[in-house]
Amino acid sequence: MMMKPFLLRSLLALCVGSAAWAQTFTPSATPDQPMPDIPSLMHEVEEHQRAAESIQKNYLYHEAAREERDDGKKSETREFDVFYLEGLPVHKLTRKNGKDLTPDEQRKESERIDKEIVKAKKRKAEAESKGKQTDRFGNDEVTVSRFLELGSFSNPRRIKLDGRETIAIDYAGDPKAKTRNRTEEVIHVLAGTIWVDEQDRTITRMEGQFANPFKLAGGLFLSIKKGTNFSVEMTKINNEVWLPARIEGHGTARVLLFVNFSGSALITYSDYRKFKATSTILPGYTTPKETSEPAPPDQSKPSDQPQPSASPR
Repeated sequence: MMMKPFLLRSLLALCVGSAAWAQTFTPSATPDQPMPDIPSLMHEVEEHQRAAESIQKNYLYHEAAREERDDGKKSETREFDVFYLEGLPVHKLTRKNGKDLTPDEQRKESERIDKEIVKAKKRKAEAESKGKQTDRFGNDEVTVSRFLELGSFSNPRRIKLDGRETIAIDYAGDPKAKTRNRTEEVIHVLAGTIWVDEQDRTITRMEGQFANPFKLAGGLFLSIKKGTNFSVEMTKINNEVWLPARIEGHGTARVLLFVNFSGSALITYSDYRKFKATSTILPGYTTPKETSEPAPPDQSKPSDQPQPSASPR
């Protein structure tokens, strides 16, 4: 059974694979150049990420997600159109296992999106009325300052990633750190590496794993086994913003004691193009229509076949 809204997104939404595709790592041309102060660098990354989110709202793109189970059961795939409505990213399901949605499924999908937008707006309004800092969905936002309290960044080093000067930094959560919300509960049990583009001051790749088991409500609601791993890869679009290219994960999780999953999942993103609203797509909303500014040819859809990792540590 496909988990709703889809297994990998529900898990990666908490944490943000272990394989690389077409990314090349080479020695830095300036290995002896002094490293920037890491906390200051991460605060710069945070500011650039907020700026990138405002640009991302101008794009429409395609998402393809696939689950492969270790128990031999048939793999499942879903495809989505991703765009923004009222400042919120919307994943509109368009195909399941290679087949278009039926008219009834399309109607239900539109209703689901409408309800999610209403809930997110209400949640955000309630949080802001209490003076809380939230993300676009009204969930508690975790700042760089909190990351530094929940763990530590270390071992900065320079490499070239796809020909660009990049700073790789390790992160290790502190399992003893006091947390304030579910997202922080995930962060303090993670360990991994991030790659920051030195010129653009933005994260272009992440890899990590759960260094300790993760449980919500004592494991009754969600349980993720130690060693579950993931990776996120970004690509630069139209020479103006870094957007997701590929997310991959492998591990074991259980939700609500009823749904168990052990295997791998892969999400690929492609067909980035700018849009403008022109006609109705959902009740009360307008459909994004492509403008004359598609992503350049070299940002084509990546292969959905995992490739061996070549990531340096």
